[in-house]
Amino acid sequence: MIYFDNAATTYPKPMAVTNAVRTALQKYGANPGRSGHKMSMAAAEEEYRCRVAAANLFHAEGPENVAFTLNCTHAINIVLKGLLKPGDHVVVSCLEHNAVMRPLEALRQQGVSYTQAQVVPGDSDATLEGFRKALNAKTKLIVCMHASNVWGIRLPIERISAMGKEYGIPILVDAAQTAGILPIDVQDSRIDYLCAAGHKGLYGPMGTGLLITPNGDKLSTIIEGGTGTSSISLIQPGTMPDRMESGTPNMPGIAGLRAGIEYVSKIKPETIAKHEQRLMLRLYDKLSSIKKVKLFMPRPEFPAFVPLLSFNIADMPSEETAAQLNQHQIFVRAGIHCAPEAHKFAGTLETGAVRVCPSVFSKEQEIDFLVNVVGKIAKK
Repeated sequence: MIYFDNAATTYPKPMAVTNAVRTALQKYGANPGRSGHKMSMAAAEEEYRCRVAAANLFHAEGPENVAFTLNCTHAINIVLKGLLKPGDHVVVSCLEHNAVMRPLEALRQQGVSYTQAQVVPGDSDATLEGFRKALNAKTKLIVCMHASNVWGIRLPIERISAMGKEYGIPILVDAAQTAGILPIDVQDSRIDYLCAAGHKGLYGPMGTGLLITPNGDKLSTIIEGGTGTSSISLIQPGTMPDRMESGTPNMPGIAGLRAGIEYVSKIKPETIAKHEQRLMLRLYDKLSSIKKVKLFMPRPEFPAFVPLLSFNIADMPSEETAAQLNQHQIFVRAGIHCAPEAHKFAGTLETGAVRVCPSVFSKEQEIDFLVNVVGKIAKK
């Protein structure tokens, strides 16, 4: 089995992650911090270790700025629905995932408007100007994916954030495809809200995500409940991370996420990206020599692109290509990838595309086998 669907969820997980989840089920079975007994305190300590690991990896001001979420989509919704009010305007890229576009469409029914900024692959100046042109007097937030989940296009979030600061506009960065692969410094980049998936490049279990922000007190809550703190009050706590974390947390997931973050931190995101990028350049060069294979982006050189690649074979529906690859035990993602805006951008809304995304565990031999099978399908 060859697994190239890592942009959706990484597989396999490091053994340390599996062991951490198993240990949590055995040793951290109580609600963290909710009780004074030994097991509850042990669970709270493990939860705190994960916050510290995440804060260190992303250079947050402190572990209290790290809130656990169900996934990146959950984190994005917390910010959008907790910050925006009727009459507000938002600027987004023209490549955004439905994790951003669907909540914005829901908010549009309530009087929030948005404008899509044009992205120019490989041209940060032009992309920055696209965002600048999209701003208006009512703009209250910039929402920008760090990299496209379909085309791998990397956006200049540092420059976009700096531009936003000129106008006093905060930025939300969707790091679903980059957390654990690209170095991210929320303080140096002046990112107000960083949303990340725990189950992708951080190699944690499904059902884990992160919202990293020093501005949690500025967000209205969309979920309230027990936090284990200030229990005598009927008002949700105003401080992070309690404000964003109601109810019993996913303790096994958090333990696994801690192990995943520590794994990535030890290897270094730069090393992981270099390995994956080498594989994608190898794939691009080999696919470009096969007649009938359509490549929609330029050669994915780093840092303009992150390591993932989407293609099609002639006019074959992408799902059919993926189905044939599946017969050879090659697992990829085909279709629209929950990102119709990205497919409108490249003209693939009708056919979708076949997406290949490696992980730290992927090998050159697997790339070569994939190319060989694609060549056989194309010849048919």
